[in-house]
Amino acid sequence: MPADAPSPPLRPEEPGDEAFLRALFDSTRGAELAASGLPAETLETLLQMQFKAQQQGYRASFPDGEFLIVLLRGKPAGRMVIHRGPAAWALVDIALLPEHRGQGIGTALIQKLCAEAAAAGRPLQLSVIKGARPARLYQRLGFVKIGESGPRDWMEWRAVCH
Repeated sequence: MPADAPSPPLRPEEPGDEAFLRALFDSTRGAELAASGLPAETLETLLQMQFKAQQQGYRASFPDGEFLIVLLRGKPAGRMVIHRGPAAWALVDIALLPEHRGQGIGTALIQKLCAEAAAAGRPLQLSVIKGARPARLYQRLGFVKIGESGPRDWMEWRAVCH
């Protein structure tokens, strides 16, 4: 996807999206857990518990958040969770299925959100696991580290930085 390509359409999450969201979660967390060498049954139980905890945690922490499905050719390809707070906005979560990663889709989505945050006069914040591949993407897009907590870095994008 070219840098100036429009971001894909988004729609609100619906109750029928749970199976897709679980598959998406497994695609992001499953590989790292599989490397643990745990038996398949234990991995499945662990993934199910972590998925439910993430879903409940996001809903509890961001009751007025936007829980969105990324669509490509009319089919779910990813998700975004956005919280538009009064002082700052947060990109709580962004994930794409493996076959859609590395094509500029996430870049387009984040750039659109940055433009919206700039128009609203708000910084955009997120957290990322230290040294994780997405951290390099965020840096390329102009996010700067503003703090850290355990294994995570807190990053922020401000329109005045560009």
